[in-house]
Amino acid sequence: MSMDKNVLMQEVEERIARCKACPLHTGRTNVVPGEGSLDSPIIFVGEGPGEEEDLTGRPFVGKAGRLLDKILESAGFKREDVYIANVVKCRPPGNRAPKPEEQRACSHFLLAQVAIIDPKVIVCLGGTAFSFFNGGNIPMKEARGKFFDWKAGIKLFAMYHPSYLLRVPSKAPGSPKYQTWEDIRKLRKVYDALRSGKNIEEAIEESEI
Repeated sequence: MSMDKNVLMQEVEERIARCKACPLHTGRTNVVPGEGSLDSPIIFVGEGPGEEEDLTGRPFVGKAGRLLDKILESAGFKREDVYIANVVKCRPPGNRAPKPEEQRACSHFLLAQVAIIDPKVIVCLGGTAFSFFNGGNIPMKEARGKFFDWKAGIKLFAMYHPSYLLRVPSKAPGSPKYQTWEDIRKLRKVYDALRSGKNIEEAIEESEI
C-alpha cells in the first residue's frame, strides 16, 4: 500500500473528526470514518453508525456488524481484506436512516474515500447506500445481487443491509438471508478474478459461471 493513500485517508479522517456541517455532530460520541484495506478492489458502504459504532468509532461492530462478519467469513473474506464505511460518519438519533440533507453534508467525505481507495466495486448495503450512489428508486429486492454502472469504471453491487437480515431471519431458499449468501459468494468470485488481474467486466462474467 502506498504511503500516499495512508496520508490522504488520515487527512480525510481528521476533517471528519472536526466536521460540524450538519446537526448530527451534536449527538456523537465518536465519528466513524471507516476502516480496512486501502488497496482493496471492493468497499462496503452502509447507511450510518449505530450505538456501538458511535461508542467505538468503528463501523459495523454491533449486531448487524457481527452478522456482516459472518457473511464475509462464509465466503472466505476477512474484514481487513476489504474497506468498510458508511454514507454518514455520525450516528443518526435512534439509529434512523440519515436524512437527504445529512447525506449531502457528509457526501464529500465518502466520495474522497472512494477516490483514495479507487475500488472496482462498491457494495451498497441496503437501500440508503444504493440510492446515494445510484440516485434511483429501484427496490432492493430487485437490485440485490446485480451490478450497476457508476463512475470511472466502478460498479455498484447491491446487497441487503445486515440489520434487515436480523429482522428477517429465515434461511429458507429464496429468503433474503439465503440470497445474501448467494450474493457474497458471487462477490468472492469477482474479488478473486480482480486479484488475478482480470478487469471488472471479465471478473463479473466469471462470477456468472
